[in-house]
Order: sequence, then C-alpha cells, then structure tokens
Amino acid sequence: MLKETAQRNELDAIETASEDELRSLQLQRLKWSLQHAYDNVPHYKQSFDAAGVHPDDLKQLSDLSKFPFTSKQDLRDNYPFGLLAVPRRQLSRVHASSGTTGKPTVVGYTAKDIDTWANVVARSIRAAGGQPGDMLHNAFGYGLFTGGLGIHYGAERLGCTVVPMSGGQTEKQVQLIRDFEPRIIMVTPSYMLNLLDEMARQGMDPAQSSLKIGIFGAEPWTGALRSEIEQRAGIDAVDIYGLSEVMGPGVACECVESKDGPVIWEDHFFPEIIDPVTGEVLPDGSPGELVFTSLSKEAMPIIRYRTRDLTALLPPTSRSMRRMAKITGRSDDMMIVRGVNVFPSQIEELILAMPKLSPQYQLTLTREGHLDSLGVRVEARAELCSSLGDGDRTSLARELQQRIKTMVGISTSVSILRTGEIPATATGKAKRVVDLRNTPKSSS
Repeated sequence: MLKETAQRNELDAIETASEDELRSLQLQRLKWSLQHAYDNVPHYKQSFDAAGVHPDDLKQLSDLSKFPFTSKQDLRDNYPFGLLAVPRRQLSRVHASSGTTGKPTVVGYTAKDIDTWANVVARSIRAAGGQPGDMLHNAFGYGLFTGGLGIHYGAERLGCTVVPMSGGQTEKQVQLIRDFEPRIIMVTPSYMLNLLDEMARQGMDPAQSSLKIGIFGAEPWTGALRSEIEQRAGIDAVDIYGLSEVMGPGVACECVESKDGPVIWEDHFFPEIIDPVTGEVLPDGSPGELVFTSLSKEAMPIIRYRTRDLTALLPPTSRSMRRMAKITGRSDDMMIVRGVNVFPSQIEELILAMPKLSPQYQLTLTREGHLDSLGVRVEARAELCSSLGDGDRTSLARELQQRIKTMVGISTSVSILRTGEIPATATGKAKRVVDLRNTPKSSS
C-alpha cells in the first residue's frame, strides 16, 4: 500500500520529458485524432473536405493550421450526438452545458476517456500540492456540469478522501469544513468569497481553518483576487483550467511551487493561439484566442476548438509543458461601450483596489436609443455593510465611477450593494456580464 501511495505521488514521466519527446508524442497522437475524427464524424469529414485538407496532410505539428476550426455553434448544430466518433452504446457518460444561450453542448465519454480525464485531474491536484490521503472538499456542482464529477474521479484517482459537497448550502459548507477539517478545497473563486464571508459571519477566522490549498476554476479570476483569497484564507490559491467541450476541468493546472500560470497537459491537449479576427496562428508569447485539439479522446475528438478565451502561451517552468497566461477576457464577451473595448477583468482590478468593496460584482449593459450604457453593481465588504450609510455608499460609487472613467475611459452608473445581493448561478459561477441591450422592454 505504501508503494502504491508513493507511485501515485510521483510525476508522470511525460511531465519532465524533453521537448523532442513531447513533440514526437503529440505528432503521433495528433495524426491519430485527425484520422479518427475524419473517419467517424460526418461533420469533420465535410469540413475537412470543404477546406481541401485530409488527415494525411499533417506531416508536422505546424500543419494543423491548415485544418478548419470547430466552434460552439458546431456542437449546437450537431445536437445532441452528431459529433460522436463511437456508437452511443460505447459511451460511459454524457455531460452537457447549461444551454442558457442556446441549445446545450453535449459531450460524451468512453470508459477510456473517463480514465484519461481522471488521470489529468489527479495530475492537476498533485501539481497544486495535493497528496494521497488528503481530504478534499469538492464544492463544484455535480450533475451535467463537468466540474463536480470531473474533480471527484480525479481526486479519488490521486488517493484523496473526497467530500462530495457540490454547490450551495453555504452554511453547511462552512460547518463541514470546520468539522471534517479538509486540507484542500476546489470551487469557483467567486463562491470561495461567499464561503469566506460565511466563515466570518459564524465567528471563524478563515486563516485558522484546516484548509491549506484552494484549487479554483470554472471562471476567469485575476491576480488581485488570488491575493485577496490567499490573505483572507491563509492558503495557496492555485488556478485550474478546463472546459467541457475539450474534456472538463484538468486540461491545465498551475504548479503550487511556481504559481505562474496553468501548465497545459500537452500530451492530451494540443494548444494554439490565434488572432481572434483573422484566425492566423500566433507565436508563443503573443496574446490571442486559445484553441485546443484533443489528442487522445475517443468518444468526441475535438479539432481546433475555439475556446474564445484570451490568453498567451508561455514557456515551460515547473513542468516540461507550456503554460497559459492569466485569461484577460473572452473574444465573445468583450464589451464595446460607445466605441471603447472593455473586459470585465479591467473593472475587477479597479474594484479590488478599493478596500471597502468586495470582489463580488456584476456588469449590466443597456441601450437607450442608439447609445449603450454600462452599469456596475458591486457588493461592499461584509464586515462594513452594517456601518455604511447612504452617504458612504454614494461616495464609494462616485470614487469607483471616477476610477473607471480615468483608467478605462467610459462613464458608468455604479451601485453599492449589501453582501449576497448579487446571486451566483446554479453551478456556483458568478454571472459577471448581463446584456440587456436586445431585451424588449415590458409595457406598463
């Protein structure tokens, strides 16, 4: 048993392989993935043929740029099972997005896919400082959302004891953290703030809890928010990245010893950075849109999937594989307000620079006539809510308005709210942007 535990805590050989070894494995797997998709998924055969390319045209990794992109709309157009490369009877599991902006995007997994997923999540937790025998409080949502079950299987694969809490029931979450004394928590960063507020409400000092590691993902978060969580909770806050269309959580994860951007597990997911307008592949280090091609997925290979996440590829540090820079926004949720490009992360940085404001905020886009307007709703710090009068709230709102005007270049309306007035979604993600510009007004 001791030998098995030691093996689970050792790095996979590929994590320290040479670049030549890694690129050779990627080329071999990429050739298989392209052929697998072409032979078994009508959508890919049609799109490859329309683009005048064939899997045999891939002679080197850079040849991937010849192949067409896959978008979220392609998944919706082939709803529910049109992109499967195996018969449905071979599926071990199906996950799906919430479908709030259209048809759900459905993803299927074979038993081997589930095994691969568990391995990369286990690798991720280990990179974040987790060890066999650790108790892990899993507050990601279970169900069709990939977070809960994806983390669960990976944590068990590493040898952790899993508390399958899922989302919600904030008071109970805090009670179980107090009673069970987990070492690791995995949750969205915005919901972690809710848990910290609840700990304080219950008279707990979050920094004195059993938690030592927080692995956060499922939504973009800034370096300032990392510092906020680490200082309040007394933990190492580590970034995990994933998306259901590519696999789920565990596509990439930071290493706790460096905390310098999630390491992409390139033996299973091949990354590219493209110009979001032209589609041109950009060199490492250049900011652009992240694109992924799966290298080992059986049930649903994904070829050049446009994630819409804006980031850059950085050179290896703690592992032999490239890293992702912090996501600065999304190419599809960038807001253009009266001709100015605005990303939620820009507003978040300004909010976090004001000590009396919490990182819980929501941006609302509206339109009056032909002009767009941006409203900013942000909660005051929980410990200050009872002492802030109307005059204090007005003063804070004016200060934030001025900072946004100076640093971003747009005028906004700002509302200072009490703790809990900005709701999270069912999966625990904060809905940062609400676009009401095309919502018909109700008649009175």
